[in-house]
Amino acid sequence: MSLLLSPFYSDFESEEEAESYDRWFRAKVQAALDDPSPGIPHEEAMVLLDQLLEERRKNRHAAA
Repeated sequence: MSLLLSPFYSDFESEEEAESYDRWFRAKVQAALDDPSPGIPHEEAMVLLDQLLEERRKNRHAAA
């Protein structure tokens, strides 16, 4: 088993699956880098993420 496919280093079952994910991920990153829209400042992004996580926590507790 190669180091790439070792369960300690990879969640993929084959090199083809790992390569497919790598291509997808790189395409997403490149699309984000090429996006001309203005970025979100880190602090603002963290506030939005905190709000989203809190909403999901509330929904999870309400469903339990």
